[in-house]
Amino acid sequence: MLDAMRRGAVNWVAKSLLLLLIVAFAFWGIPNVFRTAHRDTLARIGGTTISADEFRQAYQEEMASITRRLGGRRLTPEQAKMLGVEQRTLSRLIGMAAIDAHARDLHLALSTQTVADLVRSDPAFHDASGKFSSDVFRSLLRQNGISEDRYLSSRRRDEVREQLTDTLLAGLAPPELLVELLHRYREQTRTIEFFTPDYDKLVKTPEPDEARLKEYYDQNKTQFMTPELRKISALLLTRDAVKARVPVSEDEIKAAYEQDKEKYNIPEKRRVQQLSFPDKASAEKAYAELQSAPNFVEAANKLGFKESDFDLGLLTRGDMIDPKIADAAFALKKDELSKPVDGQFAIALVRVSEIVPGKQRSYDEVKKEITDRLADERAGQEISALREKVENDRSAGKPLKEIAQGLQLPFFDGPEIDRSGKTADGKPAIDHPEAAKIAEAAFAGTVGIEGEATELGDGGYAWVDVLAIAPQKQKPFDEVKAEVKTAVMEADRRKEITSLASKLVDRLNKGETAEALAAELGAKLEKTPAVTRNTSPPGLSQNAVQQAFALPKGGATSTPAAGGKSRTILRVVDVMPAPPPTPEQIARLKDELARQMQSDVLGEYVSALETRFGLSVNDEALKQALGGGAGREQPDYE
Repeated sequence: MLDAMRRGAVNWVAKSLLLLLIVAFAFWGIPNVFRTAHRDTLARIGGTTISADEFRQAYQEEMASITRRLGGRRLTPEQAKMLGVEQRTLSRLIGMAAIDAHARDLHLALSTQTVADLVRSDPAFHDASGKFSSDVFRSLLRQNGISEDRYLSSRRRDEVREQLTDTLLAGLAPPELLVELLHRYREQTRTIEFFTPDYDKLVKTPEPDEARLKEYYDQNKTQFMTPELRKISALLLTRDAVKARVPVSEDEIKAAYEQDKEKYNIPEKRRVQQLSFPDKASAEKAYAELQSAPNFVEAANKLGFKESDFDLGLLTRGDMIDPKIADAAFALKKDELSKPVDGQFAIALVRVSEIVPGKQRSYDEVKKEITDRLADERAGQEISALREKVENDRSAGKPLKEIAQGLQLPFFDGPEIDRSGKTADGKPAIDHPEAAKIAEAAFAGTVGIEGEATELGDGGYAWVDVLAIAPQKQKPFDEVKAEVKTAVMEADRRKEITSLASKLVDRLNKGETAEALAAELGAKLEKTPAVTRNTSPPGLSQNAVQQAFALPKGGATSTPAAGGKSRTILRVVDVMPAPPPTPEQIARLKDELARQMQSDVLGEYVSALETRFGLSVNDEALKQALGGGAGREQPDYE
């Protein structure tokens, strides 16, 4: 919320871009400069420190932001790690600290009056009349638990960082040749013909004899083991359980509705058709032809426009990038064609073929949604408070069961579990969506040693103690003979399919036609339309398309079919070069490349600052801030 409050009317785009670019520092990594530091200090650059609490708060804000972008679906810790949320959060904090250190070194500062003027011009703090309201300002700060001094100090640092980065990035522009090459690469198209033989008819694997089964068993004994089982106890601090105990009054719900009433409305949507032209003269000429055409789509096709290119789909006003074109589109009647609009990137004709009216949602319609949102916002603070109480009780030597009873939290003390959270007979043992995550924590622990808190996907935590371990054991051959036979026959079948597919590809590469081969095998020959590298046409995976783009015209290969139990044979029929780029395509590519260049420059800049001022990261404090226990994989910043 604090970030949203900072996004004022003054240079909003630049600030948003700065945040996005600093986020990209995660992929540059952090120098491998680790040394022991104070246990509460997670990182230090120059004279600036980053505490574990600062990192934990920034990490939770990043997770909450991703949750909002995903429509309420919260990432699991594993998904967050895979997406680099942990490293990105730390890199962002280090990047900002490095820029702050450089600003101090350059003696850059903003006056109190300048900061006050920026706050007064921020729309987030305006009342219904559009003027700055100190009541709105203080109310928002109170809602988010932020003091006025803290907010103003943070705003001041943001503005100084912007001065530095704006100066650094001024004038960066991608070369025209690079734009042209990227367009050629992305817009080149190919047509592909393919077929998948019926391997059930073509491949027959003989039943393996006893000797073959025993040989496979001896070579793959680890496949035929009883799983390790662990007896555990677990205390669960879940978001749903906390939300149920967080009170939200009717007055608070009504106040939230009145404050953001417009946010709950369903905006009007329009199906927008946009034709772009290099100059106004050609746009005027097309307007004269299209205005009187009985069928707009057919007339546009005759002018060289494909419907798939000019139909932008159902959009809200906020979905449209160019405000001038958005204003024109939302001023039209259904099926009305605009006169040429001088947009930011091109001269355009705009037409609306469908209008889906918006809706003003009443208080009763959104009451549950608001209640859930308010409870969810408060749950984060309550979870932090409860986590601290659990940790204090753990430090005092209390067992998990006693702590759970005292704080009225869910407690698990059931049968032995395997690594997936199931019992020995394969039944779910833990009644929780993240049973596997809890089991993972159990298998990272040790008997007699208290495990660290494990973060759950909903923002809650689990504490797991290992009470006993039943190690895995080898299953005798006679007990798993049927499983061994199935594994041997599947392995032999895959080998035969790969061999047959390789022979078919050789025949295509030697001049036989795909049509003749498909007919011989009784397979259906299919052909794609012209596809780009990033297309996934029906019947072919993205990997298959990528393989096709690595081949010359006429080249053939095989690729795993859906499910991986067969292989599809494909051949490149034709290779078409990219058409000349439109002005809009050029503008988009320039914008994309400019962002990448800015990210690269900022990454190099921050890396140089880290070297100049000196960077250290306390890996133990980082692990503790992430809730890592024994056996947790350390983030790799090399």
